[in-house]
Amino acid sequence: MDFSRYWSERQKKVEAALNKALPAAATKPATIHKAMRYSLFAGGKRLRPIITLAAAEVINGKYENAIPSACAVECIHTYSLIHDDLPCMDDDDLRRGKPTSHKVFGEGMAVLAGDALLTIAFEIVAATRPTSRYSSADFVKEVAFSGGSLGLIAGQVADLEGEGKKTSAAQLRYIHERKTAALITSSIRLGAMSSNATEKQLAALTDFGQSLGLAFQVIDDILDITQTSEQLGKSAGKDLKAQKATYPSVLGMKKAQAEAARLTARARAALKPFGKNALPLEQIADFLLSRKN
Repeated sequence: MDFSRYWSERQKKVEAALNKALPAAATKPATIHKAMRYSLFAGGKRLRPIITLAAAEVINGKYENAIPSACAVECIHTYSLIHDDLPCMDDDDLRRGKPTSHKVFGEGMAVLAGDALLTIAFEIVAATRPTSRYSSADFVKEVAFSGGSLGLIAGQVADLEGEGKKTSAAQLRYIHERKTAALITSSIRLGAMSSNATEKQLAALTDFGQSLGLAFQVIDDILDITQTSEQLGKSAGKDLKAQKATYPSVLGMKKAQAEAARLTARARAALKPFGKNALPLEQIADFLLSRKN
């Protein structure tokens, strides 16, 4: 499999679908739609929507019905970045190599752009065609849970409350199972559900997503220390300055690197029941382990 070609082709599919799903920049009120599009099309890797499509393909070789879910999770991810960068949160001026939303449009408009992306995600995911096992409500509930006060927001709350405090490995895992892994896991589950996965198949892909999501965050924590702002496209070293709990700060660098490798191996092991059909997801796991930004 040509992984670069695979990624590029699906990235283009996602870009086209997102462009179609959002109001045009000139649609009144134009400022909010410009702000939404500014952050959504700022050059992200599209990891979450691509793994949504890949998970759908693992089940039946098709991904068309997963496209609305893929777009929805990317809108939620982008909203979370806009809000995370606000002065009242992580206070960052750079995201994906560009000025953050509040630096371009002001804090108030950045808040509203995030709100609007979160809201439109539900409109988009509701367009997913139901299957014999999963109703439209199931897709909406999946998005709501992963992005809610027991998922992504729970992780953000715990992260904010843990700044400057001594954090245990268990507490750190709690933060990142929710702040990062919840949406990644949901992305995979939505893809599988769109292809009518069985209960057993969905459980295996959920295990994969949870391990992949944690591995992604461990690697993110490592890169925050080892890479420059230019390489990352965002401010490097901010977690250390803010005294945030990270895997290197809690476990040490060597143990953090070992944990990333262990979680990636665990993610790959969860894919064994799918055989060769799981190759794209296996390669995505390997790619994330070796990434530099």
